Amino acid sequence: MQTSESSITNSALTEEAALNNLKGFDEHHPPDPKLIDACVHCGFCLSTCPSYRVLGKEMDSPRGRIYLMDAINEGQAPLNTATAQHFDSCLGCLACVTTCPSGVQYDKLIAATRPQVERNYPRTLPDKLYRQLIFSLFPYPNRVRVLLTGLFAYQKLGLQKIVRSTGLLKLVSPRLAAMESVLPQISLSSFRDDIPATIPAVGEKRYRVGMILGCVQRLFFSDVNTATVRVLTANGCEVVVPKVQGCCAALPHHQGQEEQAKTLAKQMIDAFSGTDVDAVIINAAGCGHTLKEYGHLLQDDPEYKEKAQEFAAKVKDVQEFLATAGLTAKLSPLSDRPLTLVYQDACHLLHGQKISVQPRQVLRQIPGVQLKEPIDAALCCGSAGVYNMLQPEVADELGAAKVDNLLNTGADLIASANPGCSLQIGKHLNLQNKKVPIKHPIELLDYSIRGIKIEQ
Repeated sequence: MQTSESSITNSALTEEAALNNLKGFDEHHPPDPKLIDACVHCGFCLSTCPSYRVLGKEMDSPRGRIYLMDAINEGQAPLNTATAQHFDSCLGCLACVTTCPSGVQYDKLIAATRPQVERNYPRTLPDKLYRQLIFSLFPYPNRVRVLLTGLFAYQKLGLQKIVRSTGLLKLVSPRLAAMESVLPQISLSSFRDDIPATIPAVGEKRYRVGMILGCVQRLFFSDVNTATVRVLTANGCEVVVPKVQGCCAALPHHQGQEEQAKTLAKQMIDAFSGTDVDAVIINAAGCGHTLKEYGHLLQDDPEYKEKAQEFAAKVKDVQEFLATAGLTAKLSPLSDRPLTLVYQDACHLLHGQKISVQPRQVLRQIPGVQLKEPIDAALCCGSAGVYNMLQPEVADELGAAKVDNLLNTGADLIASANPGCSLQIGKHLNLQNKKVPIKHPIELLDYSIRGIKIEQ
């Protein structure tokens, strides 16, 4: 009996020692226990969580991840493959923040957890190399621009059609295939970088605003940037575009690449230093959310803490700004008959920045526009920054569902205010052989101001 009791005691001690030796979160801003304790595990978040809807596992829900954060904080669970995968499955869409009746700040919890995962969880070599490719490439527009000639030829010579029709790339690497699948059509405008440093207001100057060009936006959606400049100037804004600006840090920040994100954020703040602008305008939803988080991102930096807070206070989504400033330019119909639009809510605009009414208010000012509302409008499309490249299976299921819901409205056109959403939706429209155009709301305003009609 004594031997048995001794064996049980020794086993318990060994288990306790093993738990104490488990690799967990480090001491640099782990998920705050006070924020964790705010969760009462009611389950309201489950129905709005896209990863839970697809995967159906408790640990792939906000509530489940909060359980894991608490367990790792308390040394009751390790940060290993079994737990890290559940943090990786989170899209960071923040729908749960909007839904939670207890006001749980899951956005702050997942933002604290991702850097912990990147610092303390040893990823496999293929995973590490793939992530390194993404974060060494996409946040640096000049690096991507070097590849544009090759990608342009890849499309124009018909190689893209061959690669996609054979499916060979997906056999070699599903993740590389996922990256290739959202490659937009590259045009000659992708090679342009000709927006002046300062563009005067048309008529009386009402505001002086700075404008952020973005990374994906400036290369693959350059028409959105030129439309943004025209709309702002037509409505009395002098527009300042610092040429030294780089990435806003959204992509690395959303995936826990903390040091890279801080470096890019400081470079952005420096780029706008001394411009004396009333507002800093951004036309990409995901970027806007991160730009408004600079104060939190640089909270430990004595040199930039105050600068970051001041900068973030000036950041405005272009639709948010126009809804407040008001449109002074004359607007014309976009078509000879009523044009039905469905507005796609980007998650980081809707849930992250709480901007939903303003885009609809602005679009409704265009004569002849009729807005349709899709079901499940608040559910993520699966893009989520680079999520559709890292978790393609989950992203594809969400993308297909989103496109079904948008198409079911019967709208003539989809308005999307985020380049990632536009790429994801465009991919799944193509997979369903649907030819519904996608336009940024600012492009529609630009057409309306210039009297350009949309063919139907």
